[in-house]
Amino acid sequence: MTYYQTTLSLAPHPRGIHVITPDISAALKSLLPKSANIGLVHLFLQHTSASLAINENADPDVRLDTEDWLNKIAPADQPEYRHTLEGSDDLPAHFKSMMLGVSLTLPLINGTLGLGTWQGIYLCEHRHHGGNRTIIMTVSC
Repeated sequence: MTYYQTTLSLAPHPRGIHVITPDISAALKSLLPKSANIGLVHLFLQHTSASLAINENADPDVRLDTEDWLNKIAPADQPEYRHTLEGSDDLPAHFKSMMLGVSLTLPLINGTLGLGTWQGIYLCEHRHHGGNRTIIMTVSC
């Protein structure tokens, strides 16, 4: 088995759910030799106030509804929160990150991501001003 690894630096995104499948696909294409066809692609987001997810990429309302739902589950500006030094959106961002997770593993099929027809990879930015985000991509094939 051979391993390949790269680091992706994503530009800042506003709070919300963002499709990053093209970024991941481009990084994968530049990382792998043409002979790499079958394997696993692991993505790890090195942050505690954002997350990664896979969901429908066709209807943008899915992303908006997901953001609304997450804000109901973990609302900002709660007086009982103790962790507020970095702003009222920080602790809810940590909660959301724990719920959704910071890593994904996908199949590599014929040298590309083995996503379903309607699936896309999301960067879920849970902070109003999250800054650059870093993803470690590791491929085994």
